[in-house]
Amino acid sequence: MTTSDSGKDITLRIAQNPEADELLGRSPLAALVGMLLDQQVPMEWAFTGPYTLAERMGSDDLDAGRIAAYDPDAFTELFTAKPALHRYPGSMAQRVQQLCQYLVAEYDGDASAVWRTATTGDELLERLKALPGFGEQKARIFLALLGKQLGVRPTGWREAAGPYGEAGSHRSVADITGPESLVEVRAYKQEAKAAAKAAKAAKTAKTSKAAKAAKAAKKPGTARKK
Repeated sequence: MTTSDSGKDITLRIAQNPEADELLGRSPLAALVGMLLDQQVPMEWAFTGPYTLAERMGSDDLDAGRIAAYDPDAFTELFTAKPALHRYPGSMAQRVQQLCQYLVAEYDGDASAVWRTATTGDELLERLKALPGFGEQKARIFLALLGKQLGVRPTGWREAAGPYGEAGSHRSVADITGPESLVEVRAYKQEAKAAAKAAKAAKTAKTSKAAKAAKAAKKPGTARKK
C-alpha cells in the first residue's frame, strides 16, 4: 500500500500526525484498525490509534497474527494505558482483536487481501461488511477511502461506496487530505447530526400530536342535562 496503482507514493493526512499518517499509508492493517476505531471519538484520535498501538507493542507496524494470539487481558491493557487509545478502550480492544482473528482465519493475516483480489466494488463492499466491527456505513466509507486515496479502484467502486464515493464531497474521513478538508468534513458531520436530531424531534412531536388526537376522539362525550 506504499504506492498507488499509478506508482506514486501514498501520502495521507488523516491523523494530522506525520508518524501516524505514514503508518496508515504503508500498512493495510493500520488503515483498517484506524477505520474500526473511528467511532464516537475525533477522527484524528481514531487514526492515530494504530501508531500508538504499534509503539506500545514495541513495533513499527501492526501484525494481525500477533494481535490475534495476544492475551486478551494484556491486549486490553495496551488500550487502557494512559493516554487511552479510545473513549471505550476495553470494548475497542476486543473489536480490534476480533478483526485480526478474522483476518488470520479468512485471509491468512494479510489485510490487503481483503481488497487486492476483489474484482468489483460490490464484491469489495461485501468483504468489508463481513469484517468484525464494520457495518454498512463504515464499510462504504472505507471503500471510498481506498478508492480516493489509496488507489484501490475495482470496477464500480464509487457506486458501491454510495455518496461517500462522490468526487469533490466532504462527507467522511475518505475526503480528509489536510487540516482544511478536516474542518470541512467535521462541519458536514455536525450539520448532518443537527439535521438528524431535528428530524427526530419533529417525528416525535408529530407522533405525540397524533396520539393526543386519537385519545381525544375516543373520549366519551358529556351527556346533556335536561
